[in-house]
Amino acid sequence: MKQKIFQVDAFTDKLFGGNPAAVCPLEQWPEDITMQKIALENNVSETAFFVNMGGSFRIRWFTPKAEVDLCGHATLASAHVLFTHLNYSDKEIHFQSNSGLLTVKKEGRLLILNFPADPCSEVALPETLKKAFNHRPLNCFKGKTDYLLLFENQEQIEQLRPDFPTILEAGVRGVIATAPGNEVDFVSRFFAPSVGINEDPVTGSAHTTLTPFWAKRLNKTGLNARQLSARGGDLICTHLHDRVEIGGEAVTYLTGEIEY
Repeated sequence: MKQKIFQVDAFTDKLFGGNPAAVCPLEQWPEDITMQKIALENNVSETAFFVNMGGSFRIRWFTPKAEVDLCGHATLASAHVLFTHLNYSDKEIHFQSNSGLLTVKKEGRLLILNFPADPCSEVALPETLKKAFNHRPLNCFKGKTDYLLLFENQEQIEQLRPDFPTILEAGVRGVIATAPGNEVDFVSRFFAPSVGINEDPVTGSAHTTLTPFWAKRLNKTGLNARQLSARGGDLICTHLHDRVEIGGEAVTYLTGEIEY
C-alpha cells in the first residue's frame, strides 16, 4: 500500500530548526500497530496521522515508542501540510483528538494552535528529580501529565545535564524545566524518556502548562517563549483562561511516499 508522507520542521522559519514531525494524511485508519511501526521507522519525535471526517479531521500522534494524547508541533505540522500542500482553503482547521477539539488558524506565515490549558499546582519535589539534574530547582509543580521545575535563570536551563534513567523513575510523561528568559518572557527544555524522547526539540503541548504558569507569574496574557534545545524553537503564546493559543511557523523538509 502506498501512503503520502511529509516531514515538516515546526516552530521555526528555517529548515533544520524547530521540531521535525512526520505527517501522514489518510483515507482510512490502518491498524494501530502499523501506525506505531511507521512512527518507529520515521524516527522523529512525533508522527501525526489524520483522516478527513467532513468538516473536521480526526488526528492521532505516535512517538517511536507510544501513542500520545496531545502533540503541539505535529498538529502545527499537519496544519502546514493541509494549508500548503493539500489545498485547504478555509482560514481555520478543526482537529478532533483524544484531548478534545483543537483548532489551527492561519495568519500570514503564522499558524496559531488553540489548545486546552493544563494549569499546574505546586507540589513537593520528588526524590527522583532531586537527583536528576545538576542544578536544584526553586519550586516543583505538577500538571495532568508533566512536572514543571522552575529554575532561577536562563543560564541554569542552558547548563542542565539531565540524568534520563532517573527522570524515567518519576513516572510521568515528561519534565518541563523553565526559567525567565534573557530576551523572551520565558525559556524551557522538555525531557520525556518515558515516551522515547529524551529531549524534545520544541514541545507545543508543554506550553499548555507553561503559558498559564507564566501568564500568572508575569501578570500578562501575551508571552514570547523559546525552547532551548540544540535545534531551538520560538513560540508566541496567549493565555485565554481555560484555553491557550500557541503560534509558530513551519517549513517543509520532505514530501514523498511510503509503502507498507
